[in-house]
Amino acid sequence: MFELHAFAIASVVLLVIAILLWIVSLVKNDVAIVDSFWSLMILAAGLCFFFMNSVITERNLLVLLLLCVWAIRLSAYISWRNRGQPEDARYQQIRENNQPNFAFKSLYIVFLLQAFLALVVSLPLMSTFAAETEISLLDYFAFTLWFTGLYFETVGDLQLARFKSREENRGKVLDTGLWRYTRHPNYFGEFCVWWAFFLFALSSGYWWSIISPVLMSILLLKVSGVSLLESTISERRPGYAGYRRSTSAFFPWFPKKAMRS
Repeated sequence: MFELHAFAIASVVLLVIAILLWIVSLVKNDVAIVDSFWSLMILAAGLCFFFMNSVITERNLLVLLLLCVWAIRLSAYISWRNRGQPEDARYQQIRENNQPNFAFKSLYIVFLLQAFLALVVSLPLMSTFAAETEISLLDYFAFTLWFTGLYFETVGDLQLARFKSREENRGKVLDTGLWRYTRHPNYFGEFCVWWAFFLFALSSGYWWSIISPVLMSILLLKVSGVSLLESTISERRPGYAGYRRSTSAFFPWFPKKAMRS
């Protein structure tokens, strides 16, 4: 179900959030703050969809809870990870490539773009919250997929943070834990979470919201995720080339032990 009124309200809310974040970024001279608020933008859109519709069921409350857990965890982790750090190198490159007047250009290059992407990604939530649907077998599968995604995200992030905190690991490659089976467990987890939210919408009969997980998959695999990170990581970590040959890039699988040397 496409709720035009709820969609319009969510659009305005995200527009306001994007402008406010842009103003803060001008004061801090750091547009990377958008990363900490990306998941919260999606949460804001989801809350608009939830409260603008009159259908409040146990199923929809469960989906709202899953959304809140995902969004708050991701925002908290990124904020903690980036504390006291300079502007991320990705954004420094964007800043350099869009001079002069990047301060103004960043409004639409960074913040309005992120708000638009958040709005599109949140579409399964609009469909789900607008439906009065009983919990189905597909919903159980969606929850299992969501839990799998959150597990990969949370545990993968914790393992990486612990690895980086040890001075003896500087310049080395993490190839244990979840990172033994996929080079990007956190991105794989994000992939699972958004296909799970789509399955909740599909359970309500709204297949068209597949645009959300497809977009997220493209972003994770081809735009801001795997491709972007791996374009430079081999230069920073000499052992990454062997790790790349032996370990699945995205979907978890057993490593090719013969190629680990």
